Amino acid sequence: FPLLLNCFLFVSDAQPTDCEREVWNQVNAVLQESESILSGLQAYKGAGQEIRDGIQNPNDMLLQERAWNSVCPLVIRLKKFYAFSLKLEEALQSLLESLTCPPYTPTQHLEREQALAKQFAEILHFTLRFDELKMRIPAIQNDFSYYRRTISRNRLNNMNLDIENEVNNEMANRMSLFYAEATPMLKTLSTATTNFVTENKTLPLENTTDCLSTMASVCKVMLETPEYTSRFNSEDTLLFCMRVMVGVIILYDHVHPNGAFNKSSKIDMKGCIKVLKDQPADNVEGLLNALKFTTKHLNDESTPKNIRTMLQ
Repeated sequence: FPLLLNCFLFVSDAQPTDCEREVWNQVNAVLQESESILSGLQAYKGAGQEIRDGIQNPNDMLLQERAWNSVCPLVIRLKKFYAFSLKLEEALQSLLESLTCPPYTPTQHLEREQALAKQFAEILHFTLRFDELKMRIPAIQNDFSYYRRTISRNRLNNMNLDIENEVNNEMANRMSLFYAEATPMLKTLSTATTNFVTENKTLPLENTTDCLSTMASVCKVMLETPEYTSRFNSEDTLLFCMRVMVGVIILYDHVHPNGAFNKSSKIDMKGCIKVLKDQPADNVEGLLNALKFTTKHLNDESTPKNIRTMLQ
């Protein structure tokens, strides 16, 4: 554990060893896109006004066209985000494969393959940032619904329908399911982790759950130990650590049959929630909501009452 604590988050540029390099390169190519995905989402303004004008004046073709031409580029951008979630899913599965395979224990893996452990953490950090932003942009759902209604009615006989080659009906259905989730990226990763476990029947489930619970414990210890938090070089490091902890808890809760909140869980949920609640309030609300709304077992009979109360 001590070795893990020293390496896990402070090694900002953990270099891959030769045996890590192939997976590291694959995941790195995906991670390099992540900042531009986030800034694209951050800059998302929506076409609310144009859509309202179009709906209120159904016979004004100029306004119909203006609404449509405002929505099309936004739909292309939403497709890009969705396509990125599929790349992320693949990257996560490659990392899980590397960090859980025999003969090493999950802790040995995390110590030996620090560069991959760091990438895993970076994927979770990105995922929670994306979902926090998405939750604050209701325009996404509105723009996309307008797009689908318009396409299906074929109302725009002579308008630019080239976009249908980009986002046809089948793609629109898949995107619709993705954006209907409160936290679409987390949902993607939870499903990817569940599929990884189901598809690798010969791999003991503990290899995956222990990897996740170890990462959660490392983050918790770092957040509650002044000696470590004093070495955090910015609020970003603190947020990074909190997001990674919440992310691995959610994945653990999805793949462990009893979930993360159960008394038998290898994650000290009480300690994790306490350490979150001790942080500045504006950083924490989204993370506590993620634990409330994207976990699977919080409302199980077996979840201790005090834990449920803490998350109320």
